[in-house]
Amino acid sequence: MLLYLALTALAATSQNVLDVANTPFPQEIPSFYQSEEALPDNVKFPAPSFSIDSDDLADAGAILAVAAAPGSDHATAVGTEQGLYMVTENGQGFAPVYPADDHYSWAPREVGAVVYDSKGRLWFGAQNGVGVLDGTTWSLYTGAEGLPYNTFTCAAAGEDGAVWFGTDHGAIRFDGTTWNYRSGRRWLLDNHVKGITVEADGSAWIATETGFSYIKREMWTLEKKSDFFIDQVETRHNRDGFITNWDLEVQGDISTAVPQITDNDGLYTAMYGAAMAFKYAATGDEQARLLAERSFDACKRLVDVVPESMKGFPARVLIPADWKDPVNEQYDAEYNARKLKGDAFWKQITPRFPLSEDGKYMWKNDTSSDELAGHYFFYAIYYDLVAKTDAEKQAAQDLVRDVTDHLIRNDFALVDHDGKPTRWGYFGPKALYSAHGWPQVGLNSMMMLSFLNVAEHVTGDAKYGEVAAMLREKHNYHINAMVPRPTFPPGNVVPWDNNLALLSFYGLINYEQDPELMILYRQSLEDCWQFCSKQKNSLWNYIYASGAEKFIDLVKADYFDGAFPDAGPYAPNYVKRFSTYDAAGADSLETLQRIPLYLLGWPMENTHRLDVEMDPTPQAGDNHGWSRVDHRALPIDERAHVRQDRDAFKLNGAEGDGWTEHEGTFYLLPYWMARYHGFLK
Repeated sequence: MLLYLALTALAATSQNVLDVANTPFPQEIPSFYQSEEALPDNVKFPAPSFSIDSDDLADAGAILAVAAAPGSDHATAVGTEQGLYMVTENGQGFAPVYPADDHYSWAPREVGAVVYDSKGRLWFGAQNGVGVLDGTTWSLYTGAEGLPYNTFTCAAAGEDGAVWFGTDHGAIRFDGTTWNYRSGRRWLLDNHVKGITVEADGSAWIATETGFSYIKREMWTLEKKSDFFIDQVETRHNRDGFITNWDLEVQGDISTAVPQITDNDGLYTAMYGAAMAFKYAATGDEQARLLAERSFDACKRLVDVVPESMKGFPARVLIPADWKDPVNEQYDAEYNARKLKGDAFWKQITPRFPLSEDGKYMWKNDTSSDELAGHYFFYAIYYDLVAKTDAEKQAAQDLVRDVTDHLIRNDFALVDHDGKPTRWGYFGPKALYSAHGWPQVGLNSMMMLSFLNVAEHVTGDAKYGEVAAMLREKHNYHINAMVPRPTFPPGNVVPWDNNLALLSFYGLINYEQDPELMILYRQSLEDCWQFCSKQKNSLWNYIYASGAEKFIDLVKADYFDGAFPDAGPYAPNYVKRFSTYDAAGADSLETLQRIPLYLLGWPMENTHRLDVEMDPTPQAGDNHGWSRVDHRALPIDERAHVRQDRDAFKLNGAEGDGWTEHEGTFYLLPYWMARYHGFLK
């Protein structure tokens, strides 16, 4: 039986629904003050030095921290170099304390933080770890339980039993369940914390060596966050319809953002357009429809601007001829020679920004597979969810036809104005079955089949299905696609391949009509997603979940009955296996909630953390690892990157050093995709 489910039918109730769209969650918003005079009058920090006259502490070393129990005017807990001390029962002196629980027994050293929380529990931070005394029961925490770091300088009680710790490398908040590590310029002016004071709502003032940081804690909803990022994109990241990151004229000051161009203007614009298309389909919001149309028009202009001899070639970038920067001078022969020294495959082509035939624009060439993945992902979504009139549908059909025909007539490659394929835009058998192309054979075979599926669906032209059949029958593209990306050795693994693969899987699976191919592609989707399933990437998780749901719908409709009749139990086995799935919905929700509001790529260091397990894979290097607690990537607001097509296991790094603000598309797309597909409500 042949059953075809259109994309518009996929907004059904999911098996993995989280009813959280309107549930408030804490959103942290940092701001910074260079001097104490700039602080509000009510912000007071505890005295930084302590003096207690007691013979009991004579051998304890320097006093590092003191805390008084609620209702007491006398010190009842003292942290010193040599131990943790508490006032004796008769109140006449101090006695050393040796905390122990079911896992640990400590003689604390370097006890730099002690504090009583709002529930009267005593907390301390020492070289050994963190401990809390609730009545007569101790609970102790190390890196294995999620403690990020252990050189403590201070502590402060927060709201509802939460506690903040200061260290010489950042601040830590713990509410008894979740550790939040706040380090780096994203959160603090510098990492050496000297004092913390917490407001009643949980907002924290943090004094450091060079100034003061205020981490405001507000209750938001996911939809409020969406509104924030749409405003951010429209205010600071819309360059004549193209969506991209903007540079800052003053480091860290988003009010000084100025328009910029990137190699991936088409990809980012397509992803924003898809986000708005999903929002329109989920809510009927007219403004979202208009933004999706504007994004489609921008992507179309990237194709329309090239000369007729290159018809269907999508440019990377489109800018006015009087653009503020001398772009071609930046990509001169000297630049090409310099790039070639470090990259033997660098494509030398001049000009890199040809002038349009009408002389009004310049467009950037050497377009990559990244751009194509984004374009085709968006084309189909726009066609299905936004294009309503005959003219709108015809425009989408013409655009998809032009791009796909360009690929077909050029041996499945993007061919530039020099008559040669672009650096990464090759998908044909001759290129893929070569020594140079072989590492990409699985990914690029799958992507080409996806493009052809989208083309046949949007245009209704059977020739694209016939071309796909030729690639399968003569060149085994469907078999290649079962290993959709390199996973080893690490030198062959780049994180944006995850993005290319998952974006392309969306069209491949949604528009495939052959039961046997669907089983193969579902296997491939599983393998691809499992490789990146612990990176807490909301977009990749939701794309995977949408494909898994589509497959389950087909199983329920007996779509696969009779598939692979000569392969024994092969088809029934995989149909049964993929009749359920785990889409890591909690990871996706965590990332949506914890994506920072201000998307500046500051340097971040995490290799020093106690709660990190380093990656032991051969060739992985010394800068990759994951949480010891959940064996997944660190939370997004503690990582070295803000973009979602990066390696979430990279522990140290920088992305612009505060000179670039990235656009909020990578929140908006997964959020509205999840709303449309019913994963969030």
